Amino acid sequence: MTDKQLAVIVGSVRPGRIGPAFARWFADRARAHGGFEVVVHDLAEINLPFHNERAHPKTGLYEHAHTRAWSDAVAAADAFVMVTPEYNYGYSAALKNAIDYLNREWADKPVGFLSYGGIGAGTRAIQQLKQVVTTLRMIPVFEAVNIPFAASRLDEHGNVKPDAERDLAASAMLDELARVTDKMRPALAPNTAVTG
Repeated sequence: MTDKQLAVIVGSVRPGRIGPAFARWFADRARAHGGFEVVVHDLAEINLPFHNERAHPKTGLYEHAHTRAWSDAVAAADAFVMVTPEYNYGYSAALKNAIDYLNREWADKPVGFLSYGGIGAGTRAIQQLKQVVTTLRMIPVFEAVNIPFAASRLDEHGNVKPDAERDLAASAMLDELARVTDKMRPALAPNTAVTG
């Protein structure tokens, strides 16, 4: 039993999206890996409005219950995996909005990426996300899971088809997330939650 929490964030909210299938698949791999307690945060279910806090996120002075709930969820995690589509060579507005709501809750925590798309497999979205997360003092790991021609990777029931290459990539990313998390945890304050 581990006390490290991995938060898997589903970064697409549009109707007909396929991101949840890849998030479920990855969460199953992460649970089997055993290095983390795994929670999935689906941004479509969380349904954050467009950023509507008056104070800068650095202050932690949150007016709204939805922000405080999101803050608690992110603060509780020791590491993250962002499941991201690629829209026009970038990532989704919903994911950027969710990231921008907070500040200190993200700091000094490792993050991995599962990207999906067409021939580019969502890799351009990851490159943009790395610029954002490093500004928040997150630590992006090198290993990633990239899924090209994503719709073809699903069966008729919307589940991810068996894929040994992607399984290996998921294991490598989970190993790296666990390694970096172990190195960073002693440096973190006992309580990184921001209240306000």
